[in-house]
Amino acid sequence: MAHVIQPISRLLVANRGEIARRINRTARAMGISTVTIYADGDANAPFVLEADSAIALQGKSTGETYLNVAKVLDAAQRSGADAIHPGYGFLSENQAFAQAVIDAGVKWLGPSPEVIGLMGDKLSAKRLMDEAGVPTLPGIEISEGMDVIAAAADIGYPVLVKASAGGGGRGMRVVEAEADLLAAVESAKREAGTSFGDDTVFLEKWLATSRHIEIQILGDNHGNLVHCYERECSIQRRHQKIIEEAPSPAVNDALRARMGDAAIAAARKLGYASAGTVEFLLGDNDDFYFLEVNARLQVEHPVTEEIIGKDLVREQIRVAEGETLSFTQEDISISGHAIEARLYAENPAKGFLPSPGPILVWKPSTAGGARFDSGVEAGSEISTQFDPMIAKVIVHAPTRREAAGRLARALETTAIAGLNTNRDFLVTTLRTPEYLAGDTTTDFIERVKPALQRTLDRSECIHTAIAVAMEAQAARRAAANVLKTLPSGWRNSTMPMQSATYLIGKEEITLAYQSQRDGSFKVICDDTAHAVSIHQAGNGAVDLALDGQRIQFDVQQHGMQWLVHGDNGDLVLNEAPRYPDPRGVDTGGGLTAPMPGAVLATEISAGASVSKGDLLVILEAMKMEHRIVAPRDGVVEQVHVSVGDQVDNAQLLVTMTEEDSP
Repeated sequence: MAHVIQPISRLLVANRGEIARRINRTARAMGISTVTIYADGDANAPFVLEADSAIALQGKSTGETYLNVAKVLDAAQRSGADAIHPGYGFLSENQAFAQAVIDAGVKWLGPSPEVIGLMGDKLSAKRLMDEAGVPTLPGIEISEGMDVIAAAADIGYPVLVKASAGGGGRGMRVVEAEADLLAAVESAKREAGTSFGDDTVFLEKWLATSRHIEIQILGDNHGNLVHCYERECSIQRRHQKIIEEAPSPAVNDALRARMGDAAIAAARKLGYASAGTVEFLLGDNDDFYFLEVNARLQVEHPVTEEIIGKDLVREQIRVAEGETLSFTQEDISISGHAIEARLYAENPAKGFLPSPGPILVWKPSTAGGARFDSGVEAGSEISTQFDPMIAKVIVHAPTRREAAGRLARALETTAIAGLNTNRDFLVTTLRTPEYLAGDTTTDFIERVKPALQRTLDRSECIHTAIAVAMEAQAARRAAANVLKTLPSGWRNSTMPMQSATYLIGKEEITLAYQSQRDGSFKVICDDTAHAVSIHQAGNGAVDLALDGQRIQFDVQQHGMQWLVHGDNGDLVLNEAPRYPDPRGVDTGGGLTAPMPGAVLATEISAGASVSKGDLLVILEAMKMEHRIVAPRDGVVEQVHVSVGDQVDNAQLLVTMTEEDSP
């Protein structure tokens, strides 16, 4: 019997950022018109400007925009879209939304609403996998009035408090001891309710040293199913993956076959169609346990695409049109190795705290043949309203070691400035002996402790400062209105050398420089003289011969800041002012907001005595909770915020005084 094919002509992407751009790219390559939707803050984002048309959702927050079912359906109707792709996150695993799309006569690019309902609830998914004979971890739903402490004791510590809905590490807390359990449950429930609209949580046994292995599955509506091998996603922080790879260094052919068969069995029991992922924890002795089914495209799907040479979004579109899968299990095999790193706006040195702000410089590297799936360009803003991901950087190579080396170099040679990122942490992680040896269990960051920031040596700081000084003098010379032909710093008498002072983190670099008769410069720093010849400067691209070594930099000035990209990455140089700024204010014993956000709770009041580590304020920002705790023993002098307040970065929250000695 011939298949009924219903081609898609206009696809609405119900998402934003890098995944919206990635879906648009495939759809347009297939001759499909694309429509995007956007929140107020995304009006000029690349994913909006690149689509064939775009519809404003008239709102700022996720609840007002990308999670608003009525607005998304209205946009589909207004645009004439005949299909919706939800991407990942937001409404991608919302059963009611999927059903509403279908009821509106629009094609849904995902599994059926029934499957989403079963798999979106992690508790029902566990029960179904038990029936299918797939091994699962012990777990107990937390219901009203139950003895949570007894339930956790029955499972055995450590336990994981886990949201039944959603994903992305939200609504998850690892609890090591009974004393922390109840607070973790309340926090997880609150975060799950905010992120997913469902505050159901459950307890599950936590394996501290397992590996996170997931199997990519694909199915069509004609009974065909394939698995596309495994991905390993063990390197995580805050239960969110940051480095993923395919295949896993810990999975041999026999284990791969067993896990693949288990994933296919789960998919067949569900009657699965479209793209999805069956996730497992891999323990000792090749024992594995079912975690969940993600009934959607995964963030890390590119590494699978790279090793099998197939476009998973293309398959999703074909399945929705009524086609069969374009390949069978026998048609695919693993080619080489692929690794993906998630580049985030966050500060690893401050517990990976999100670090929103403007991206002043963004120049993806051409080194290593890397694939950049990004949602940004220079001038984009990482907002507090949304996830802090900047880009996914993917490298495919013949071997794992080559892939790791090329990815590290691609990250290192990407110019990004204006906000804190985890780029240097990713680079150091990829170069650790443990990573290169494939020793990548879920406790990797805590156990291996990769350097959170790259170490700067004095010579790199000096070379960078010289580049900035040469760029600055060349730019001044180029901007001169008179005597343009005179060399920089020329005088008709003997004059002192010109000088400049820069701060690079805690390093202070003071330079003295003077032009020479041959057009070169003599530069003195730390009592050492350097000979500098300028091949190019004055337009942001600096090319110097420094003591005979040719070095190049990209330099941009923003006020008193100089943003510099060199061979080892990016540096920010703050040009020291001649006079101190009288506006500096010392907040004394104050605790300030680490980032912009909303006050969820204040746990103390003025006059209260607190001990070091006591919870003071809970902030919600970028879809995560952040706990502000007392840095020392003391007395709360004043609470400067109330529940519901929106606070800016560094805004004063609480002031404390030292507790009087008895």
